[in-house]
Amino acid sequence: MIFLKHKGFSIIEIIIAIAIFSLISAGVFTLGSDIFKLNNTVQDGFNSQEEAKKIIRPMSNEIRTASQSNLGAYPILQTATSSFSFFSDIDSDGLKEQVRYFLSSSTLKKGVVKPTGNPLSYSGSEVITEMIHGVRNSSSTPIFEYYDSTYTGTSTPLSEPVSSVFVRLVKITVVYDINPNRTPIQQTITTQVSLRNLKDNL
Repeated sequence: MIFLKHKGFSIIEIIIAIAIFSLISAGVFTLGSDIFKLNNTVQDGFNSQEEAKKIIRPMSNEIRTASQSNLGAYPILQTATSSFSFFSDIDSDGLKEQVRYFLSSSTLKKGVVKPTGNPLSYSGSEVITEMIHGVRNSSSTPIFEYYDSTYTGTSTPLSEPVSSVFVRLVKITVVYDINPNRTPIQQTITTQVSLRNLKDNL
């Protein structure tokens, strides 16, 4: 008598195969999702840093050209770790605007007061613009640090409260979260600005 062997898979083998396939598919899907998220995070970081640089550059130029107000006031109006006020002709109209960069909640903002009237005065309304959101500077990383004419690149900043008349260089450091809706991935952008019109160490 000849017995024929049935070819094929048993139900148990099929179930095991499906389970293995499901595990592999889930792994591939998770890996693909992680790669996609990582790519988005890297791209967000790049875009965010480029946007921050576009803000920091004109900010640096405005600080660099700080000079006496149209009323003869000293170029630097106020110094603090999270705010800095000065006079500068930021729109090249021959008049020195009163400019204030300051942290409000977690947003770095810019306030501008144009001199108006005859005689001129800075009593007009301050126009405020939001510059960088998601700022995460801590007390150990101030946004603004100030240095005098002895700064060599490694000197410690002037101690608070800073006297404006000694300031010759401003260091700006902004720590910010590129996407507050996701796990914090912080970026840091920093620059140093010499006050061109206050140099006394030439």
